[in-house]
Amino acid sequence: MYPVKFVRENLKILKEAAAHKNVTVDWAKFETLEKERREFLLAIEEDRKAQKQINADFLTAKKSGNPAGHLLTQAKTLSERIKKHESRLREIEQDIENIIANIPNIPHESVPVGSSPDENQVVRSWGAVAQQAFSVIPHYEIGEKLGILQMEKGGKITGSFFPVFIGKGALLVRALMNFMLDLHTKNGFREAWVPALVNRRAMFGTGQLPRLEEDMYRLKDEDFFLIPTAEVPVTNLHREEIIPEEALPLYYCAYTPCFRREAGAYGKETRGLIRVHQFDKVELVKFVKPETSYDELETLTGEAEKVLQALKIPYRVVLLCTGDMSFAAAKCYDIEAWAPGVNRWLEVSSCSNFEAFQARRADIRYRTKQGKMDFVHTLNGSGIAFPRTIIAIIENYQTAKGTITVPEVLRPYMGGLQEIS
Repeated sequence: MYPVKFVRENLKILKEAAAHKNVTVDWAKFETLEKERREFLLAIEEDRKAQKQINADFLTAKKSGNPAGHLLTQAKTLSERIKKHESRLREIEQDIENIIANIPNIPHESVPVGSSPDENQVVRSWGAVAQQAFSVIPHYEIGEKLGILQMEKGGKITGSFFPVFIGKGALLVRALMNFMLDLHTKNGFREAWVPALVNRRAMFGTGQLPRLEEDMYRLKDEDFFLIPTAEVPVTNLHREEIIPEEALPLYYCAYTPCFRREAGAYGKETRGLIRVHQFDKVELVKFVKPETSYDELETLTGEAEKVLQALKIPYRVVLLCTGDMSFAAAKCYDIEAWAPGVNRWLEVSSCSNFEAFQARRADIRYRTKQGKMDFVHTLNGSGIAFPRTIIAIIENYQTAKGTITVPEVLRPYMGGLQEIS
């Protein structure tokens, strides 16, 4: 969250950022509250000056033996008025903070201005999109036929958009988890195993709250939330901490289940695993010094790309425009895998630089060798999300005989299994 002073001094920039991100902020209310705040501060200051003068007059009257009862009455009136004004001032300042909590991060200058995904920019692609001699069956059909994916069972157990993986399907999920964690830990990321339930403070720190509360699953009897991504608990590992400069950068990876309410409407665009309420993901999180954060974003994105390269799945990297970025991101790349069965590019990772936005909200700072304090920059990205990766595997590795070839890199994690049939 931005400091109040920064907001007051940079209203034009922040208004433009919110507009470019399609975020509605009640600027008129902010400016009205700011005017009220100044008026109450001035009134309190004047009353305190008057109170000080009355106290001096009272002492003078007392020394000279003059009547001073009226001065006591005036002092009491002023004291009550100051208390009333201070109470209202606290309310105003809280209302101002609530508005500031809904101001999004300022997009980096390299981010294209746009209002929809149509204005995103493809920056690179990898792998050839193969033209099969047979018609590729969508993952949800062949998955059911092979007995590895059972959407109806998930619907019976919980509800729509909760998948069930069975047999070799479950083995594939476990293989992906172990493969991704092994890859990232070998590349310098420290593994963390974190809670799937977090408190409100944690959700605020990473920017999910207050704006996205309706998209989250929350416990009825306790103010805990099921995590939408491991970004939340992993970033909060260092909440309200001061990290020594020599400890930076810090790299973490974590596997977690993730829970999101906004699965989308029924229909072809959301069938099968395309949009689900519960899914698995390996997340990558970085804490870095400000001057290195944009280089770190490129290497973070490259780390996520290594997963798809190892799986030999065609993908493209897309630079998001301002209107398609998250509330908290300053710059974001999406990585989209090709899925021939549904004939679509599917997002499997978002890699973002939040600059100091999350660090301010979560109070994550570092101390330089000279003793100066500053906020770290935080970054995170999926490394990568399972459901759509599984779609890409099923549809890219499908054979004409209706089986699925297991990607070579996953075979050691699946007991040497070469084909799902």
